Amino acid sequence: MLQRSSRATWFIAGLATLALGGCANYVTKSDFDSTVAQLRAADQKQQQQLDQQQQQIDQISQQMKSAFSKYDAQITALQGRIRVDTVSHFAFNSATLSDQDKQMLDGFARVIREHHPDVLITVEGFADPAGTAAYNQRLGMRRAQAVRDYLIAQGMSAGELRAVSYGDARNRLVKPGAWGAHGEVNRRVALVVDFAAPGTPPDAPSANAAG
Repeated sequence: MLQRSSRATWFIAGLATLALGGCANYVTKSDFDSTVAQLRAADQKQQQQLDQQQQQIDQISQQMKSAFSKYDAQITALQGRIRVDTVSHFAFNSATLSDQDKQMLDGFARVIREHHPDVLITVEGFADPAGTAAYNQRLGMRRAQAVRDYLIAQGMSAGELRAVSYGDARNRLVKPGAWGAHGEVNRRVALVVDFAAPGTPPDAPSANAAG
C-alpha cells in the first residue's frame, strides 16, 4: 500500500512538472515548489496513518492472544484486520451460546470496549453441511446474531457490530463434509476486527456462496 502511495505521489508530481513545463510563462518556481511540498506532506501523512494502523493491529493481536490463551481460538492478522476464529461452537441445529462461549466473548468485549472502541466487528456465522444450503444460511445468521446480541449486552455498541452468514459454504468449512457429532468445528462463529471506517459495507457472501 505504501509503495502504491509513493508511486502515485511521484506520478502526480511528474504530471505537474510536464504541465508546468508547458506553461512556464504562467507558473513560478515557487508555485511549483509549493505544489511538490504539499504532495510530499500528503504522502507523509498517509504513511503516518498506515504506521498508526499497523501499531493498533499489532496491539490488538497481542491482547487477543492473551485474552484467548486458555481457549481453542486462532488469532490471525490479515491486511488491515484481525481474525479471531473458532470463538463459538454450537450444538447440532442450535444457535444457543454455551457458558464457555460466553466467557470467551466477555474477554473479547472487554478488550474492544476498553482499548479499541473505534473498530468495526464483523460476526461471521457458519453451519455444517447437514441441511439444505438455504436452511444453513439462515442458521448461520441466527448464530451470528446470537453472538452479536451477546456482545451488545456486554456493553459494545450496536453500530460497531455487523452480522453475516456463510452458511455451509464449502470453502469456509474447517472440516469439509463433517456434520453431526464430527462437525462441531463447522458449527461456529468467527469475529473479524476491521479497522475500516464505520459504514464500510461488509464482505458479505453472494447468494450462491453456500453449497
